[in-house]
Amino acid sequence: MSSKKRDQRKARERAAHQTHRQTSTASDPFGFAGTKPLPSQREIVERVLLEGIYAHDAGRRAEVDRSIRSLGERASALTVVFDVLQSEVVAVWRRGWQPGELHRSLKRELTIEHAALVGYAMAAQMLTYAPATVDDRWQEQLKAIRARVIWHSDKLPLDMLGGYTGRLTAGVAAQVIEAIWHLRRLPPLPFTGPLPGEARPGSPRPSAAADQKMLDKVRALLAKAESTTFPEEAEAYTAKAQELMARHSIDVALLMARTGGRDEPGVRRISIDSPYEAPKTLLLQAVSEANGCRSVWSQYFGFCTVAGFPGDLDSVELLFTSLLVQAVAAMTQSGPKQDRYGRNNTRSFRQSFLTAYAQRIGERLQGATETAVNETIEDVGADALLPVLKARSDEVTEKFQELFPQLQTHSIAVSNREGWTQGRAAADRADLHGRRAVPK
Repeated sequence: MSSKKRDQRKARERAAHQTHRQTSTASDPFGFAGTKPLPSQREIVERVLLEGIYAHDAGRRAEVDRSIRSLGERASALTVVFDVLQSEVVAVWRRGWQPGELHRSLKRELTIEHAALVGYAMAAQMLTYAPATVDDRWQEQLKAIRARVIWHSDKLPLDMLGGYTGRLTAGVAAQVIEAIWHLRRLPPLPFTGPLPGEARPGSPRPSAAADQKMLDKVRALLAKAESTTFPEEAEAYTAKAQELMARHSIDVALLMARTGGRDEPGVRRISIDSPYEAPKTLLLQAVSEANGCRSVWSQYFGFCTVAGFPGDLDSVELLFTSLLVQAVAAMTQSGPKQDRYGRNNTRSFRQSFLTAYAQRIGERLQGATETAVNETIEDVGADALLPVLKARSDEVTEKFQELFPQLQTHSIAVSNREGWTQGRAAADRADLHGRRAVPK
């Protein structure tokens, strides 16, 4: 073969190789060509999505846009991305987060659209569990955030993710990347109940059944306090409600001591909304301590974790919600405030108002609790009651220290005398109703 022909053949081979390389790169921009076995379309989509999440974390916008375009070009991306989002939801559930907390965290750190998107994934995931294996509190949270299946397809919320084009829109692809990035950054939390699929229906424990009966009586007392126009009468209903909750807690403790039953401390997370989060946490702390519980504020995530026995946690949640409603109502009725130089000092007034309110409410609740304890001592004797209460208090403290071994304390500055005075006065008038929602 002549030298000229050999050169021509090599040139054709090089051209063919270059054409094949360009075709492979165009059809596989992420470099899968040549690997064996070739990845499936699902694996490619998952890798593209993961690269988008990593790029978003590193602030590389061009790479994020590249991933978004690639996801929109792939017909299988819609199904795969939604499956991955559901898997991420399950993963964060297994780190202790509940539906309402996830929804609220996404709204705080991202947008309501991100929260709604993850709500769709939570709703779809719930279809995989038998209703009887899902805790009632989870069901209530899902209902509260309106996380439900509203799409026609058996598998996907097409209207939300891609319309009926079957393709993932660029806007939703970006939201998925950002939402998963956020979910992966959430830290583990103490578990507050069984995971979906792990709850087991059965006969309630005696303490749980008694809790519900007690709460019904408390709600009836608080309804009377709400309806009366006489502050003294409302305050009497208030004290009676707290005494009833305290007495119930004592009765449960004595029952467990006599029968050898076991009622272990648990945890409950309660949202603390802005503004004036710090004094609101003081109010929750006062209510918690009066009912044998301990609380800690997770400022970044906007909630408090309360440790205590189940019935006491119910009392804390009911009472705190009611007192906060009244505190905010009394505070806002005072209107804007100015100092003697005409400068607006509404914020310092309200900060001082809520701080004083929390302190005074704590004193009132502790007094009602002490009344219930003293009356029980007269009935059963100090030797029968005090060691039992001490043991339960130690269990709550041990649980609390186990969950939060390192805590920081913060002080709240009170600089407005008028706000402090009016806050204590409002606490004295509080009627502790529990039927209205806290205004946001």
